[in-house]
Amino acid sequence: MRDIKLIEVRSEIAAGTRGASMGIDALKIASLDKKSDFFMKFDPINVQDANDYLWKGNKYPHAKHIDGVYQVLKNVFRSIESLRLDKKFPIVLAGDHSTAAGTIMGIKAADPDKKLGVIWIDAHADLHSPFTTPSGNMHGMPLAMVTQLDNKECQINQPEKETILYWERIKKIGGDQAKIAPKDIVFISVRDTEKPEDHLIEKHGIKNFTTQEVRTLGIKLVAQQTLEILKDCDQIYISFDVDSLDSSISVGTGTPVPNGLKLQEAIQLNAELIKDKRVCCWEIVEVNPTLDTENTMAEAAFEVLEVTTKALVENF
Repeated sequence: MRDIKLIEVRSEIAAGTRGASMGIDALKIASLDKKSDFFMKFDPINVQDANDYLWKGNKYPHAKHIDGVYQVLKNVFRSIESLRLDKKFPIVLAGDHSTAAGTIMGIKAADPDKKLGVIWIDAHADLHSPFTTPSGNMHGMPLAMVTQLDNKECQINQPEKETILYWERIKKIGGDQAKIAPKDIVFISVRDTEKPEDHLIEKHGIKNFTTQEVRTLGIKLVAQQTLEILKDCDQIYISFDVDSLDSSISVGTGTPVPNGLKLQEAIQLNAELIKDKRVCCWEIVEVNPTLDTENTMAEAAFEVLEVTTKALVENF
């Protein structure tokens, strides 16, 4: 276990609803309820958040709190880069999904010559930019940040000059180049997208394994085909957003969507994918216990976390 590091990022600044910063502690409570010693095995690293920016009000309608998001992403980037330089395997517990951009930037900076692939298990594509976002919530933008895709051909907004300045700074964290190619992203269970995102998915040929495909093909084949798509990648990062789960389970998350994965499917899928030796980082995000009763979302998410970590340890 000494080569696995637990990273805690209590950031919720980029979410549309408040409460995701409490998700990590909800996971810890879930572990107690299940009488698990999971959190005894790790000495977690806490990454500084910028949630205090929420009190300052928002000056950027097309990229809410982008000034604070920029600070958090730099903090996440530095932590992940440092761990990867030490050849540690980060397991990231995060609040809102925007911080995934900092994680990807850190992985890439530690090994700039290695081609990085991303497996994005999520209800959403998170490919918006300030030019295309319908909400301004930046947890819908991490993959645009790391691919440097502004998608101006689908532009619907006119972001202010200061917003664009921050957006450019964010894209340059860890170097002014795309950290991943769009074709090196595989979506699983993405089912709630807008037209600008659909345009990018089609334009770049990004594969999305729908929930139905997961059921039809079966977990093992979906995992196999996902890894085959990423066969030219030297490293793989897996990001698991709990809203990939069906809305009957994912009550305690900000943006639940019907027709998602069953809990057992998510557990098996992550455990299967993490066996690939190229996987260098795994992450779970967007648990929001304020939207929940009885901590059910965190209990389901903790099951995914514990089984996936066990599969990782067995294959390390």
